[in-house]
Amino acid sequence: MTVEVIGISVLWLFLFGYVIVASIDFGAGFFNASTIVTGKHHIVNSVIQRYLSPVWEITNVFLVFFFVGMIGFFPSTAYYFGTVLLIPISISIILLALRGSYYAFGTYGTKGHVGYTLMYGVTGVLIPASLSTALIVSQGGFIRETATGRIELDYLALFTSPFAWSIILLSLVSVLFISASFLAYYSSVAEDKGALKLFRRYTWIWSFPTIITALGIIIEMKWHNIDHFQGLLSLWWVFALSFVCFVTSLWLLKKASYGWSFIFVVLQFAIAFYGYGVSRYPYLLYPNLTIYDGFTNETMAYALIIVFILGLLLLIPSLYLVFKLFIMNKPYIKKGKV
Repeated sequence: MTVEVIGISVLWLFLFGYVIVASIDFGAGFFNASTIVTGKHHIVNSVIQRYLSPVWEITNVFLVFFFVGMIGFFPSTAYYFGTVLLIPISISIILLALRGSYYAFGTYGTKGHVGYTLMYGVTGVLIPASLSTALIVSQGGFIRETATGRIELDYLALFTSPFAWSIILLSLVSVLFISASFLAYYSSVAEDKGALKLFRRYTWIWSFPTIITALGIIIEMKWHNIDHFQGLLSLWWVFALSFVCFVTSLWLLKKASYGWSFIFVVLQFAIAFYGYGVSRYPYLLYPNLTIYDGFTNETMAYALIIVFILGLLLLIPSLYLVFKLFIMNKPYIKKGKV
């Protein structure tokens, strides 16, 4: 295994960590807001607030690690992605800042402010959509070169591409599926039967759109990027295994084994996520950039790998303590205090 492969594998791990943790957070905010509209806020508010209170500030740690590592390992990405994604990523950063502000004002300021809660939920839906732009652009076909030799994002091609919209749709439904699955488990630990019933139903509702949109992306990939499509087909057994985990998670949900059901949801996405990553090897950006283009020097690469591993060794125990002392602490989740 080359140092380039080790570097991208470490980054992929942090990105997957962000996908899972942020999905729970974003989905919780959306459900918290949507239940205000449907009149079911009183059922889920207690469970959601007890989850969000300890974790909303640490969700973006994984994302920071990923972006710092991407520039550190692959400096060339700063030019390509920094140039064409300046506006989409800037929008994502603004939305992240607004999301934190709305939560802080809604929780620590004006108690129970409906407007802040609704905006917190709306930003939780818009952020995955805006961040997914980076994944869309990396597939190629959305960057054009100007007469002066500069590169820019082709917004017309982006907004009229069925492939782009299929990825955006998958990012939205998968966020809600992952979050609903976890919150169903969390409600069972809290012994909150009302919230459990609702989140269990939400898990079923968002499960099948997740699989359908994932299949749609594979179909659209055939027309958008044939090389990557062939890579996906060569790893069909990986995605078949992911589907088995999906079916198993729903079977366990039906059997009221909510903890194991969520574990298989995570396995489902982990297998598909890494299968997707391997299928596009060695490209970071089709067809302009691979992991071998503009890679940092070997000394810096090994230093970054060590730092990131140490960071992971620090982050995992920290998250464990948060879950142990707050999120999965029964006195806390039942009474709202430790």
